[in-house]
Amino acid sequence: MKKSVGICCFYGNWSIEEKFLLAKEAGFQGFEIDLSEDGPVNLKSTKGELEAFRALAEKHGLELSGLMSFLYWGANAASADPAVREKAATILARQIECARHLGIDTILAVPGAVGVDFIPGSEIVRYDTAYERATDFIKAALPLAESSGITIAVENVWNKFLLSPLEMRAFVDQFDSRNVGVYFDVANTLAFGYPEHWIEILGPRIKRVHFKDYRRNVATVDGFCDLLSGDVDWPAVIAALRKVGYEGWVTAEMIPPVPFYKHCPEVLIHTTSRAMDAILKL
Repeated sequence: MKKSVGICCFYGNWSIEEKFLLAKEAGFQGFEIDLSEDGPVNLKSTKGELEAFRALAEKHGLELSGLMSFLYWGANAASADPAVREKAATILARQIECARHLGIDTILAVPGAVGVDFIPGSEIVRYDTAYERATDFIKAALPLAESSGITIAVENVWNKFLLSPLEMRAFVDQFDSRNVGVYFDVANTLAFGYPEHWIEILGPRIKRVHFKDYRRNVATVDGFCDLLSGDVDWPAVIAALRKVGYEGWVTAEMIPPVPFYKHCPEVLIHTTSRAMDAILKL
């Protein structure tokens, strides 16, 4: 398995090049970037800008391992509002286009939400309606993904949707396409399940993996914590990943880092890298 770090792990006042330098210094092979409104990879980035960004990462010995986006939290693909659904479709299409120029073969997608507790006032969508709209959302983007050679990897997130590995498996399989898979987040299952079960059930559908940890007794978003300090059964997770033959990227996604590293935030990058080294040796 190859070790990557997500841009969300960096919250110091650093340029993207300084983040690349820190990631490489800490021992990471890959870097996961996000599609944002105004970041280095954004909704208006040109082909030339994206190719220059890729070259900058390569200059520092890093491979761009994935492309995610926090923009989905403000654009529910299952919304009752057609304008909101259209915004989500634009985000997904833009991810596919950007990934192609960045040399990234897999993107992270959130196909919709039934509800989101950590976003006050978020829209609540009936579950079966959300499933139908999420299916339409992925189906509409699939021709572009297939022609671009990009895999749309659906992540298990706290969106009250696709709450079991059986349901996630069925959702992905309905598209009957090698360009739809799963972006599996280890800790996101801890509140209602066991990641090792998900891994064995999803098997080869898993195209990317997020590493983070979680303390069940906190029972809120504040339960996310440093790797090896929560309730993830890491030996079981690594054994399951090896059992299904997963050899791809495992990417650190430390959320939220600020409460744990109020000072010297670069320490988070180094300790996360060391923790991942230990986990991958289990």
